[in-house]
Amino acid sequence: MTAIAQFASFIAQSSRVSDAVREAVELHVVDVIGALAAGTRTAEGQALIRYRVLSGAAKDLPLDLMTLCALARLTEIDDIHLASMTTPGAIVIPGALAIAAAQRQHDAGILIDATVAGYEAMIRLGLVLDGPTVLYRGIWPTYFAAPFGIAAVASRLLGLDAAQTANALALALTYAAPGVGHHNAATTARWISVGQAAANGLAAARAAQAGFTADLALLDGGFFPGVYGITPNAAALTDGLGERPGLLDLSFKPWCAARQTMAATQALKEIMAEGVAPDGIVAIKASVVPPHLKMIGHGVTPGDRASYLTSVQYNMAVAVLAPHLADALSPPPEAVPGAVHALMAKISVEADDALLADYPRIWPTRVIVTTASGVHERRVTSVPGDPARPFGEAEVRAKFQRFVAPILGEGGVSALLATASAVITGDRSAADLLTEIERGCFALSGPAPSTRPR
Repeated sequence: MTAIAQFASFIAQSSRVSDAVREAVELHVVDVIGALAAGTRTAEGQALIRYRVLSGAAKDLPLDLMTLCALARLTEIDDIHLASMTTPGAIVIPGALAIAAAQRQHDAGILIDATVAGYEAMIRLGLVLDGPTVLYRGIWPTYFAAPFGIAAVASRLLGLDAAQTANALALALTYAAPGVGHHNAATTARWISVGQAAANGLAAARAAQAGFTADLALLDGGFFPGVYGITPNAAALTDGLGERPGLLDLSFKPWCAARQTMAATQALKEIMAEGVAPDGIVAIKASVVPPHLKMIGHGVTPGDRASYLTSVQYNMAVAVLAPHLADALSPPPEAVPGAVHALMAKISVEADDALLADYPRIWPTRVIVTTASGVHERRVTSVPGDPARPFGEAEVRAKFQRFVAPILGEGGVSALLATASAVITGDRSAADLLTEIERGCFALSGPAPSTRPR
């Protein structure tokens, strides 16, 4: 039996989850719904809503699924699995809700099972690909895995048997694409692309349901080495199935930034909390794992949102001098404050092979702050929200409130939180939740900006 067939059998036949996993699903649903709502007020989010309106379909499941997944993913406040370098929640949870709503599925148990299946599919495929390595070759693991994850979700929600599920997963793999390039402008198609990749997973499941078949040996032969230059670890798709769900090893993001920047930022925050004054800092050195250096060791470029999210110098300086900007989903419209820019100039970033011992399971960093009166050092292996420093209900709800209150107000936050949780208990449906989000968040703030040459 091929690796895909073995995994499909597990997905099709898996039983209801434990209470601990159900509680974890609820936390991640709340977290991702908060991201989705917040994403509607970004420039990219407004473009997605405008695209949805221009498409003219009153009710179109692939369009809804694409829009919802893209809105959640673009925020960079969605969950992340470090070892696989995938961000599954923003794909799996909106996808599961959209499909369940379209199916008029009111069984919370089936919705939870499908969600867990989708997480497992994306995480395991990221491990098969060695996501932390291929990312820095230009292959985006979440983009690659999105069709596979949604195919798993849809197979479960559509009630496909093991053979149909295997064909859905295999076909979804043929829809996978490695990346979208590095076009990081405000008008980037990065997010609509990842949403469309998710919708392709639904197409794969529907095709399998209709009787189409696919190559179930994609991971077992020469396809991946020949086409992508990747030797897949097919065993990662099947090892330990049914033991510990990958969902339990996810990290919540405590603020808005690339996760690769966060350990250094957290280390500096902890040093400053010991009483170090910002104006007394002479120099800061951040040592990071070598694969991250090129991605995060740079300044910022006005208008390039990705440069703000991935600059460790910017995120460290903001944490000290302008912490309110740590929750800004879009870069400040004005220039970087002078004090922030000055502190950024004092931060050097270097690679340290000694930090690789437990990589990619953990992403450690070491920060040394030199002041006129002495030297302060801190090594951080986990940030708040990681499994070793877990978020509970209070932390997830507080994060939700920070990002959603500016859109819905305090009353709207409470109502949306209650509905999100009620979907997991079965007291409300996925359709109820999506209707509430659309009514409260899907407004257009103005006409589309012109992109014509001037």
